Formats: sequence, structure tokens, C-alpha cells
Amino acid sequence: MAASGQVNGNVSPQYLGVTQPISTAGPTEADHARTLKLEKFLVSAGLYESQDEAVLREEVLGRLDQTIKLWVKQISQNKGFSDQLIQEANAKIFTFGSYRLGVHGPSTDIDTLCVGPRHASREEDFFAELYTMLADMEEVTELHPVTDVHVPVMKFKFNGISIDLLYARLSLWVIPEDLDISQESILRNIDEQSVHSLSGCRVTDQILRLVPNIQHFHTTLRCLKFWAKRRGVYSSVMGFLGGVSCALLVARICQLYPNAIPSMLVSCFFLVYTQWRWPNPVMLCAIDEGTLGLPVWDPRKNPCDRLHHMPIITPAYPCMNSSYSVSLSTLRVMMEEFRRANEICENLEMNKADWNALFEPYPFFEAYKNYLQVEITALDDDDFRQWKGWVESRLRHLTLKIEKHTSGLLQCHPYPCEVVDSSRKGGHCAFFMGLRRSQGVPQREGQQFDIRATVDEFRHSVNMYMLWKPGMEVYVSHVRHKQLPAYVFPGGLRPVRAPRPSTVVSKSASRPAFGNSVSQLPKSDSGTTDEDVDDISGEGGERLKRKFQPAEEVGLTKWQSSSERGLEGYSAEEELEAVDDIQTSRLLSFCSPSWNSQVVYVEGNQGIACIPCIWDYLLPPLLWCAKPTGAFGGTLLGAVGNTDSQKKLVIRSF
Repeated sequence: MAASGQVNGNVSPQYLGVTQPISTAGPTEADHARTLKLEKFLVSAGLYESQDEAVLREEVLGRLDQTIKLWVKQISQNKGFSDQLIQEANAKIFTFGSYRLGVHGPSTDIDTLCVGPRHASREEDFFAELYTMLADMEEVTELHPVTDVHVPVMKFKFNGISIDLLYARLSLWVIPEDLDISQESILRNIDEQSVHSLSGCRVTDQILRLVPNIQHFHTTLRCLKFWAKRRGVYSSVMGFLGGVSCALLVARICQLYPNAIPSMLVSCFFLVYTQWRWPNPVMLCAIDEGTLGLPVWDPRKNPCDRLHHMPIITPAYPCMNSSYSVSLSTLRVMMEEFRRANEICENLEMNKADWNALFEPYPFFEAYKNYLQVEITALDDDDFRQWKGWVESRLRHLTLKIEKHTSGLLQCHPYPCEVVDSSRKGGHCAFFMGLRRSQGVPQREGQQFDIRATVDEFRHSVNMYMLWKPGMEVYVSHVRHKQLPAYVFPGGLRPVRAPRPSTVVSKSASRPAFGNSVSQLPKSDSGTTDEDVDDISGEGGERLKRKFQPAEEVGLTKWQSSSERGLEGYSAEEELEAVDDIQTSRLLSFCSPSWNSQVVYVEGNQGIACIPCIWDYLLPPLLWCAKPTGAFGGTLLGAVGNTDSQKKLVIRSF
């Protein structure tokens, strides 16, 4: 390879990649020691498959190859081809992804590609005839086609091994057994879906050609994929790093440090990408324009390519951005993780930390005060698999729409791991997104975010699913940290937080004023305030959650305990905690414990007011709403309580 990464006749290569290496230094004894510890850690983490499983995977691939060869002969016979063509008819299985790269783990699926002749169509033959053949095989389970996506795929398990099977229909009448799919001519006169299906194999093979040491590349990539999964930044569907993007980033570091060993490459990975100036692209070689006129990534010609935030360009024609799904929010999350990991690697080099620190799981459900919960349900497992795959593929669009509709002021952090409530019948899972106000952006007084229309738009697009069946439902709701369901925590047990210090309140004690600027409010570790997110329910109050309004700058100079107001069942300390938590300067009192109650007692500057109202029951214990029926100066009443007899009211502009 020449300096540009392109083949240049018989000229001896000087380096791989589009630039010279940053360093050609080799490892020290300390580097060897750290690499040995890293390899032992990866083995102890269970990232390598056993010999028996490796043999089983080979057997499954061989059996699958026999099946598709039988399939292509059958469809050739059904279409009335000559005996000679039926005998010569052939199809071939290729692998790509983590299995082809050599970094797969015990439970990793195998990405496979079926290459067929021109007379074997995708719709009628692959997704119909081959589907029927696979469905009749005892070894095949959980078979379901996914056809309404960018790259159609058949998903199933073969003897317990998960398989993702793509299809590419070539312009050839006969597929030779020694077919070389790396040649550009293989893409001639084929449809767009076949081009995309072939790209996986072509890119994988090209990556392996462009790294100086494949063994070091394997270990480093295995390490960084494990890190990305533990830190919640591994999912191209959610807008993070996918397998291809991660492999390309690691391969580029291998080019920049050609003599480094895995521990050095891991450290250099975070050092380089912490300082990388996105959207400058990461490339292993110069972009090949090709001769077939296929579109390639080029922001100079393609306006859409200019909108990409983290371009990581594939090295095989047609060169594309493998990380097009990255949003501003997910890029921010990844950059924060790069910086954290870089600090840990610096401590590792000074023997102030070990590898466990790098792979500590990200505490997603402790990081935010506001979350968006997306629940997916179906009546049976088969429907659930199809429905979940469809909804999950659309979650990235919800993140992008939230960013767009709030002008980037509200950051959305999608969590790529699904959580399941095992106590529920039928298919069920939930995805969560952390919400917080963008940091470093000037905050307008009383600013709020109402994303109900965004959520409704997302639900409408999801419900356009062509294979929808009764029981396939998706629920989107806004939950605060204290409202998170128990099943999201390990073992279904919510972590116990240390109690707040007890506060003694006297009659004459005055409360400090709360400003109406969000920047003045106490913040969580993630920087989110309780008033960052508005109600995001859909129509009809479905899955409705609390709605917060801006605080008024008023001091509570006439604080009274519950007993002094004749309102039992709540302590002064709890009332103080409620005010600190809700962050409203108008403290609310409590209604009478009866459902027939027609009045609400509200504390204002002039004491306690009695307001005639009607209670509107929506979803206990999450929201109660009081509608004033008489003359009243307030613009909003809301209440939240854990029991019928304890309801905290929130009021604005009393």
C-alpha cells in the first residue's frame, strides 16, 4: 500500500493509511506487562468462545451453505431451466462483521451473506422459498424476516447459533465457487440493496488488508468493543458506535502506531479521539471514486454528507459513512466517555489504576433526573420480535426529532440496552433515554420544553408498520428518577439512597427565595434540574406524567406545620423535602382525603386559601389534577401523591 492507502503498482509500501504514522516506537517492558494483564482480563470476562463452540459455528455455516445450494437448484428447476443450468446453479455463503474480523464472542451472532444468481429474486425466492425451507428444518428456530429496512435480512437460530442472513443478487447466471467479491466489477448491473448487502463483506476484508498487525488489531478491537458495551456507547441503531465503526476507528489507530501492542493501542485510541476535531473524517485510505457511478461519501458534492457529525468512512467502494446515525447528543456522550477513558489510561500508565476501572459499567439510571421511557409490547414472542425490531430501528429518529424541535437545547441520551419486566405476560421490553438541558447554552427565563408533538409524531410513524397486529403497542412516557420502575435496577431492587439531614422548622423560620431561572436551581450530577422537561404525554392523557411550571420568586415567610393547619399525615420535614425536590416557591398544601372533596387548601403569601375544584383522576399515583370551579387567580393546579390521602399540589401565579 502506498501512502494514500491505494495500490500503486510494484512500489514497496512505506506506511498504511492516508498520513504518516504518529509514532513508530515499539513497546517497553511495562507495555508488555500491561498487555498481558489486559489479555488476562479479557479472558476472565468471558469474551472468547470455547473450542466446542467454534467447531459448532463451522458446522452451522457448512450446513447453511448446503441449504442455500439446494435452494438455488430447486428454484432453477421450478423456473424451467435446462438440466445443465440446474446442475451448474450455485449460491455461496460469505461471512462478515465480528466473526469475519475474528473478534466474536460466545453469544455473538454470525453475520452472513448469501450470494445468488440473477434468476433468484429477493422477494419471491429468498424471502419466500428459502424462508419456507428454513422453517421446515428442525435445527432452525426463531425465524423471522425483516424486509422493510435499508438492508433486508433474515434472522434465525441454527442449532442455537444466531444468524443474520443477507442476500445479494448478482448479474451472473452461475455463481462460481471461487467468487472474489472484492472486485469492483461484481457490483455491475445489480440493485441498490445488493450493493449494500455486499458492502459488509467487502469492507471487512479491506479492513484486514489495511492493518499492520492483525493479531494486535484483534485484541485491541475486542477490548474496545467490550468497553463500548459496558459504557453504553455501542449501538449504531441508537446513534452510537456500531461494529464496523468501532473496527474502523481501531484500524486507524493501528495505522498511526504500527509497532504498538494492544495496551499501547488502547491508550492511543482514547488519546487521539479525545482530541479529534469532528466532523473531520476518519479514513483508512483515500476515497475511491470508482468507475460505476455509484454514490460515495463526498460533502463537497452531497449536501446531506455535510450534516454528518462523526464521519467514519468505509474503505471499500462505494465508500460511505458508517456512522451516519450519530447525532449531536450521542456524539457528546461518546466524547465524554473518550475523555473519561483517556484519564483512566493515563492513570494506568502511572500504575494508579487497573483495567477494571476502564470497564466499569455506566450508571445510566443514576445519571439523570428525567427520562423518556419507551415500552414495547406484543401478545406473543414471534410478534414481539418483529415489532421490537421495527420500533428499535425508529428510536434514533425520536432522538433526532427531539434535538431538532428543541433547537438543540434539550439533549437526549438513548440507552442502547433494553430492560425487561419479567413479571409481565407476553412480549415486553423498555428502552430509556436520559433528558437534560444542553450545557453551556444560555438559558432563557422560565424556559420549558414541550415535546408532546414530537412524541406523537414518533408514535404515528411507528404505527405505520405494515405488519402490525392487535397487541403490538408502544407507550412513550416521561418519568423522573424516583419514578423509574424497579425492574431497571439489578435484581429488581432500587438502590437505597442516604437520607437527607433532618431539618428543624419553626414558625418564625423563613424560607429562602427560589429564582425563576433554571440556572439558579440545584442540579443533579448530570446537570439536570427538575424543571428541565415539560409534560410529554400523548393525546387523551395516555401515559401522562407530571408537568412542571417555572418557579415564582417568592419567599415563604409564613411557614406552618401540617398539624397547625389542621392537615394531618405529613411532617414538616417531608414538606421541606417536597419543596426542595419540586423546586417551586409556592408551597402547596393538601386536599381532604376523600374522593368527593370539592375544595383544595393552598398556601400563598396571604396564608391558606380554600379553592372549590373538581378532581380529575388520570393515573395513580403519578398524577392528580385539580380544576378550579370558582374565582381563582392561579393558572395551574397539579398534585402528586403516593396515597389517596396525601396529595401535594403545585401551583403557579397564585
